[in-house]
Amino acid sequence: MTGAIVAPIFQTSTYVQPDVAVPKQGYDYARVKNPTVEALERKVAALEDGTHGIAFSSGLAAIEAVVKRLSAGDHVVCEENTYGGVTRMYTRVLAKLGLEFSFVDTRDPQRIRDAMRPSTRLVHVETPTNPMMRICDIRAAADIAHEGDALLMVDSTFASPCNQRPLALGADVSMHSSTKYLNGHSDIIGGVLVVNDDDLAEEIFFVRKSSGAVPGPMDAWLCLRGTETLHLRMERHNENGLAVAQFLEAHSAIERVLYPGLESHPQHELAALQMSGFSGMVALDLGDPARARALATETRVFQLAESLGGVQSLISVPALQTHASVPQKLRETMGVTEGLVRLSVGIEDIEDLTQDLDQALA
Repeated sequence: MTGAIVAPIFQTSTYVQPDVAVPKQGYDYARVKNPTVEALERKVAALEDGTHGIAFSSGLAAIEAVVKRLSAGDHVVCEENTYGGVTRMYTRVLAKLGLEFSFVDTRDPQRIRDAMRPSTRLVHVETPTNPMMRICDIRAAADIAHEGDALLMVDSTFASPCNQRPLALGADVSMHSSTKYLNGHSDIIGGVLVVNDDDLAEEIFFVRKSSGAVPGPMDAWLCLRGTETLHLRMERHNENGLAVAQFLEAHSAIERVLYPGLESHPQHELAALQMSGFSGMVALDLGDPARARALATETRVFQLAESLGGVQSLISVPALQTHASVPQKLRETMGVTEGLVRLSVGIEDIEDLTQDLDQALA
């Protein structure tokens, strides 16, 4: 309207209507539409080469909206090594409403196929996974889901749209916790879905309107600002992530490093096929809970905090933090032990990062 180079923050809850039940340009209440939120949705849809972006108040709210399209008795196949909050929401909240969930290792497409039922309506995968860096073959998962008349939703948060575009590989829904790389500055909570199908988008918009999990305009504006530098930040995250992974792999104190960009990663070839970069997420196994805790508390550039994807480097112990709600037996089966440390490698100077890890390991 004004030519402003930056999208304005429409900090309003309601809109004046020129006549009864005749909203101007469709704007009647901000839970339904907000111009700042719509600007973010258009931007992320473009980044994903998608048609519709749908923003939410959190990544969990975005996932929940997709599942809320389902009915009691419907079945969901989910990656077992997904974010701990998803496992908690599925098993302790949504399962009470009559939905059924199966958790499988989606690295093997056959396990997805074996878990499918006539009642399966959604396959939910995360690639790379949190925190074990598992890679799912998105094309294979899409084929299996569609053969069973189900949708495929891909949580692509660890990759970002710069490194991976699930819709181009056959997924029906690409999901991001916009708290992470999309925003990039650790100052909002948000989520976003991108879809191509018009009817599916309409259903999800209806669920959001009806359940109310909308982002505030200020959060949407901050995330919109973050997307302007996404491509620059991801270049540095990719570069630093690989350098840190290589440094740790060569370090005698580390038992194992998990990073899709390393040739030692068991799914490196698949990762290289469907990703253009490998981000800044690195997991390392010290084989001992005390050593893991010591590393997490002795770093100075890497700061001890949950979350990821910001410009600052963070360190955490997933078994005690982000995945503490996952049953212990399942955690240990997947390798999420108390000796495992997760790094979110930021954009700081690489020598500062490696020196920090070196002094903490010593």
